[in-house]
Amino acid sequence: MTSTVTSASRVPQRRILRTAIPGPRSEELAARRRAAVAAGVGSSVPVYAVDADGGVIVDVDGNSLIDLGAGIAVTTVGASDPGVAAAVAEQAAHFTHTCFMVTPYEGYVAVAEKLNELTPGDHEKRTVLFNSGAEAVENAIKVARLATGREAVVAFDNAYHGRTNLTMALTAKTMPYKTGFGPFAPEVYRMPMSYPYRDPLGDDGVAAARRAIAQMETQIGADQLAAMIIEPIQGEGGFIVPAPGFLPTLVDWAREHGVVFIADEVQTGFARTGSWFACDDEGIVPDLITMAKGIAGGMPLAAVTGRAELLDAVHAGGLGGTYGGNPVACAAALAAIETMARADLAGRARAINAAATAKLRALADEVGVIGDIRGRGAMIAVEIVTPGTTDPDPALTKAIASAALAEGVVVLTCGTYGNVIRLLPPLVIGDDLLDEGIGVLADAVRAATR
Repeated sequence: MTSTVTSASRVPQRRILRTAIPGPRSEELAARRRAAVAAGVGSSVPVYAVDADGGVIVDVDGNSLIDLGAGIAVTTVGASDPGVAAAVAEQAAHFTHTCFMVTPYEGYVAVAEKLNELTPGDHEKRTVLFNSGAEAVENAIKVARLATGREAVVAFDNAYHGRTNLTMALTAKTMPYKTGFGPFAPEVYRMPMSYPYRDPLGDDGVAAARRAIAQMETQIGADQLAAMIIEPIQGEGGFIVPAPGFLPTLVDWAREHGVVFIADEVQTGFARTGSWFACDDEGIVPDLITMAKGIAGGMPLAAVTGRAELLDAVHAGGLGGTYGGNPVACAAALAAIETMARADLAGRARAINAAATAKLRALADEVGVIGDIRGRGAMIAVEIVTPGTTDPDPALTKAIASAALAEGVVVLTCGTYGNVIRLLPPLVIGDDLLDEGIGVLADAVRAATR
């Protein structure tokens, strides 16, 4: 695999288990949490972190865990990249906030310039900054509706776009994201996704796109549709990679009918899939692209970048927010992007994929519970099923993740049916640590299926 930047890691890049998981100090903090933190906030890993760097997380009991989750694709450059940490400290020493809508500053402009440069397409672009992926999605929809004068929005099966009212309407999975929180924003329509493992159309992405287009034309009408929004690889829905031709066919139809095509790259963006953006892999150019997660090395920042005529159609004051484009987060973003470019983390993502999927495919030949292995770059999914069927097995999936954690490896689960193990390691994880983490996961699968 390509070389990594972990040789200079501040924290030893080793898996160390000093206690059971969770340890006694994590248990103490869990008790304090129950008395102080709202029960509706869940955590998938019951340990409390005190340090993180490269490909490891250190907990309060001194355990060092291999991180195959990266805070849900956020700590792409590691959780304490020296360049990011230095940029944050330097900016914070000068000022932490003025509000860009009151007294603007260069950092916001510099991030916008960089995103205009990096995102797909060579057309004239504009950027606006926010705090979270959901906020970026909401504002992309606002822009599309104002610019087109239309109201309807299309999202897709298995989609996840956030937890605010509008983004819950766009999200497909009801539990835990939507149950009990309605009514939701109106004029949101759901169309069938290309899910090759479960779709009768299989790898025929053009046919899958035409199926969705036929429904949009009959159920909504192209002249009523402001936007369609889609994750180029669906995240929470199960790391679903649409069949070839699906996205380009949708883009062509949208462009023909004046429908704004929004690529939600909150999870796929910033070298995660082996390119700067997943749209690059597909050869498509969205009208608007939403970004967050990996953008700023763990600092809260999000963005909408897109065609100048769309974003400039909004009246002054129609976009913004008190904290959007916070100067410290902007400094972090510029440093994180510099690290991604200098260390060729897109290339590293491709190398991670090659190494991990080779081991996982060998494991699939050995056990009967892996229905599909998919993904792109360092965004890899293992779909767990009942042997001999395609029936989802969420209980076994949860047991595998728990067994891996007990041995000091953090993996996340996802999927509409809760039966997908997702791997999102920091792109700076070392070869040996990655190999060990995949090995522990493989042993967990073997143990859970005996």
